[in-house]
Amino acid sequence: MSLLITDECINCDVCEPECPNEAIYMGDEIYEIDGDKCTECVGHFDEPQCVEVCPVDCCLSDPNRVETEEELLAKLA
Repeated sequence: MSLLITDECINCDVCEPECPNEAIYMGDEIYEIDGDKCTECVGHFDEPQCVEVCPVDCCLSDPNRVETEEELLAKLA
């Protein structure tokens, strides 16, 4: 499944440059993740990089976008 950023985001700017898919962008108030681009870093890293660097743990799995590893890899193609 792709990830989402909760409203606990403090706009620290560390997640955006870490995303290999350029799925993270500044929304109206906080950073957001484009679910069509997010692969949870499958195909790039073992762990989602936004989760690894987030100081407030606000990058979570999006329960509305459940995807298999195969579906996530297909986004890379």
